[in-house]
Amino acid sequence: MSDPVKHECGLAFIRLRKPFSYYLQQYGTVMYGLNKLYLLMEKQHNRGQDGAGIATVKLDTEPGYPFMHRIRSIETMAIADLFRQVSEEIAGLEKYQPELKKHPGLMKGNVRFLGELLLGHLRYGTQGRNNVEFCHPFIKCHTIPALNLALAGNFNLVNTEELFALVNIEPGVFQKQSDLAAMMEVVHHFLVKEDEQHPERLDIVNVLKKSASLFDGGYHVGGLIGNGDSFVLRDAHGIRPSYYYITDDVIVAASERAAIRTTFNVGENEVKELMPGHALIVRADGSYQIEQIIEPKERKACSFERIYFSRGNDKKIYRERTALGNHLSNHVLKAIDHDLKNTVFSFIPNTAEVAFYGLLKGMEDYLNKIKVQRITSWGKDYDEEKLAEMINRRIRVEKIANKDVKMRTFITEDVSRNELVQHVYDITYGSIRKGEDTVVVIDDSIVRGTTLRESIIKMLSRLEPKRIIIVSSAPQIRYPDCYGIDMSKMNDFIAFQAAILLIREQKSDYILQDLYNKCRELERNNQLHTENVVRGVYKPFTAEDISKKIAQLITPPDVSIPVDVIYQTIEDLHESCPTNTGDWYFTGNYPTPGGNRVVNKAFINFMEGKNIRGY
Repeated sequence: MSDPVKHECGLAFIRLRKPFSYYLQQYGTVMYGLNKLYLLMEKQHNRGQDGAGIATVKLDTEPGYPFMHRIRSIETMAIADLFRQVSEEIAGLEKYQPELKKHPGLMKGNVRFLGELLLGHLRYGTQGRNNVEFCHPFIKCHTIPALNLALAGNFNLVNTEELFALVNIEPGVFQKQSDLAAMMEVVHHFLVKEDEQHPERLDIVNVLKKSASLFDGGYHVGGLIGNGDSFVLRDAHGIRPSYYYITDDVIVAASERAAIRTTFNVGENEVKELMPGHALIVRADGSYQIEQIIEPKERKACSFERIYFSRGNDKKIYRERTALGNHLSNHVLKAIDHDLKNTVFSFIPNTAEVAFYGLLKGMEDYLNKIKVQRITSWGKDYDEEKLAEMINRRIRVEKIANKDVKMRTFITEDVSRNELVQHVYDITYGSIRKGEDTVVVIDDSIVRGTTLRESIIKMLSRLEPKRIIIVSSAPQIRYPDCYGIDMSKMNDFIAFQAAILLIREQKSDYILQDLYNKCRELERNNQLHTENVVRGVYKPFTAEDISKKIAQLITPPDVSIPVDVIYQTIEDLHESCPTNTGDWYFTGNYPTPGGNRVVNKAFINFMEGKNIRGY
């Protein structure tokens, strides 16, 4: 994705099921759990670079001694910073006890973060703010061990105000901005109720059932409780991903299957998916259960996970991304009039690379088919040179775009900042023939189109191709997200901007006013959640109409080279990613009522000129 978008977060959960002495004997280190947590977080670094945090709980501590600890960081290398601090603490102790690491009991008693329960989190600032106070895990402290709670997750809730009201809490300025704060208060509220009714016999299933029934959103959340119980919970639609792995030594959960596989060196089938509406619950004694918490609903696992957010080294994700590229090949062939000889293919680094291989495979299949047809048509009328020339024909591939180190916008002057943005990407000079070649470049998705307009199109135009075609492995992003990605303002979307311009060019502004009036009426009647009114903005136009207008919008005024945009179709998206059918970004088909409320509110904000989030 060439456009900067705040992504989803990553979760890492580990429960050690054996004493620390076992890990020292079996794996040669008391630090086994912390080492695995570090690796599990690093292998999900793609999911959060704004901050990180870890929380741990020690089992069977003496009364009066701390058992829950937490540390968070928003440093540039947040994960490394966290574990550097842990290492420095151990190094300081080793000055006085050089043999410390050979004594598990001493390690557990003196190293704060050496706990049997470990929870790690990687954060992207979906609130739009990067403050360490927003970093997960959050903790709730209490004098009763069972009422101490650490919580972290990959999610957004769209009913935080209602949640605070349900538990009779007037949130402060900070809490109002955090859906995790709302979730924390709800879970803790029912934790207290459960402890009052069944002290010493805490029923986590009951707590989660009462809590989760109130949440509107997509979530994958992990929790540690001071009595030694812990859990990982997934939303009813399976919007956010969740995977787990269990052996006699450990119980592990994470946001990505590949991260678990790499960290623990296990096969694909050994890592299980936590089903929608279910929780993995681990008791203080190390026993566990998979329990249905809320009734599973229609599966709407986020398709953006497969297109962009998740790591591409997962077997299924790699296959799906190549399929996304492959499905685009016929559309591209049609656009270039099947002229492969005068077309150069490339991709926007780095996340579009896998889809590029799929597109390339489609082109090669077509070229091989043509080779067979031509050679067959010759009969015996060919010589070795003619045959060799045909067999050796290749799809022309060049790495045209190179992504430089991340440019920081430390310059606030608009002209200077725009000049810097142009140089985020650089070109490979001499890679095409001026005025003869068409350049086809694939990106995984196009959200705002800003980077295309300010950097990529300008960069490609310096090569002076005959034509530029930008291909998106995702369909047109038309609607905001409210389940974990910071895309909540209608006018941020280039597809929405295109539709608005088309409406105004046709002098049909009354459409916008009618839709706005309908949204306001629904809002007055507290029915804003009942339907997605904003679909009416796109209804008068075909996808091709909007794509053509987008091509105009992303073409800088000083570029005269023709620019076209080709998008993935919804049908091909579903065929490529059959188990992740959550496509509300593209279709407006939200899995929960809160989604409709957010998109309608975002449209109201647009019509009223308010540049604020839709939830």
